Amino acid sequence: MALELKQQLKLSQQLLMTPQLQQAIKLLQLSRLELMESVQRELLENPFLEEVEEAPAEQGGAEVRPGDGDAVYDRDVAASADWEDYLGDLASAPRLSRAREYELSEEISSLEARHAAAPTLEAHLMWQLRLSSLSEEQKRIGECVIGNLDSSGYLRASAEEIASLAEAAPAQVEPVIAAVQRFDPVGVAARSPKECLLIQIEVLRYDRDPILVDLIRHHLEDFETHRYKPLLRKFHLDMDTLKEYIDIIQSLDPMPGASFGESEPAYVSPDVYVYAYNDDFVILLNDDGLPHLQVSSLYNGAEAAMSDKDREYVNEKLRAASWLIRSLEQRQRTLYKVVESIVKHQRPFFEEGVTRLKPLILKDIAEDINMHESTVSRITTNKYVATPHGVFELRFFFNSALELDDGTSVGSESVKALLKKCISEEDPKDPLSDERLCELLKEHLGVNIARRTVAKYRTSLNIPSSSRRRSHF
Repeated sequence: MALELKQQLKLSQQLLMTPQLQQAIKLLQLSRLELMESVQRELLENPFLEEVEEAPAEQGGAEVRPGDGDAVYDRDVAASADWEDYLGDLASAPRLSRAREYELSEEISSLEARHAAAPTLEAHLMWQLRLSSLSEEQKRIGECVIGNLDSSGYLRASAEEIASLAEAAPAQVEPVIAAVQRFDPVGVAARSPKECLLIQIEVLRYDRDPILVDLIRHHLEDFETHRYKPLLRKFHLDMDTLKEYIDIIQSLDPMPGASFGESEPAYVSPDVYVYAYNDDFVILLNDDGLPHLQVSSLYNGAEAAMSDKDREYVNEKLRAASWLIRSLEQRQRTLYKVVESIVKHQRPFFEEGVTRLKPLILKDIAEDINMHESTVSRITTNKYVATPHGVFELRFFFNSALELDDGTSVGSESVKALLKKCISEEDPKDPLSDERLCELLKEHLGVNIARRTVAKYRTSLNIPSSSRRRSHF
């Protein structure tokens, strides 16, 4: 078979993502803190991008420079990147939003009120170890003990392993472990929950009661399964006396290290504020900490003295600066439109609370603001809104629907909120079963929901079953 070369013409369409488009998409999905870090990084890397404390004036920008027949950047956009004026074209009540700005300092809690110190368990114990009267050799062993604790405060290494790490004799390890176990929080470095509770009653001097010691040493499983009658017969107790013992045991902490965070706390800074004003809601974007950007005017008049390579570099940086400003403005516009649409769709929530949350999907918002569903998905990722009922992630407002008897639907989050409310108001001695919860949801919301669905929602809320919620006293 002979081989031959042929030329063919083919017409096709292809979608290419330019670096500028990729940058705009990336900025959409960044959280507020990540966006601030990204902008600061661009300010360091791009010499033609500068931050101004006030909105830049028109004469502050550079002139338009041609490059390959196209303008390097848009002077009107880059030089007048006023982060407040563009809200006027978008806001349904821009004057009202400005009227609310003076109230922000009073309504937002102070930095001291939001700050939460979170010392680690290791640091807290090391501080006590250094202040203790142990010898230097024992403190070295104690460091190995503290270094082998898990997040709950339990020791996950044997005495032989600690002795090997500290290069000490195994007989020297146990006294140090006993000393660490009596640090604050008491019971830390225990090997089991039983040992942890025994240490705590020893420090509290409850160990003088042999019945209490025996209950902790041999009958913790009976308490967990509510097997009280065998205990009453064995120790010749009445129910009131046994309840006193149970109250003492429940006052102890089986996980003494759990109250200490392993890492720094995560702070949420809302991207948007929604305020109730008269009979309407005002949307205010949180621009606090986001720098006002403009293209530097250092490039003006310097083109003639540049080489081709320098001119290419300057044009590239100018183009990057202009696109960053445009992308930031577009991000804020998109965020405002999405929140405005959410307020429109979820107005009952903003008026009355989470029990009135309606079913909503990304497609509903995308169709309302004439944007692609993927754009709405990106802009609602890691974004938070402060509402009259608390701070919520934008994703919170999107939930599945449950059909009602009258043909309408209700959001799954509303069902969860009502489910949590019913359980919080139940009688501890006669907790509500999943079947009874189905009936209550039917009465209050008119929704037909299966028992397994109630069990699924209850599990997602970390609520145990009715048998585990039952109180026998």
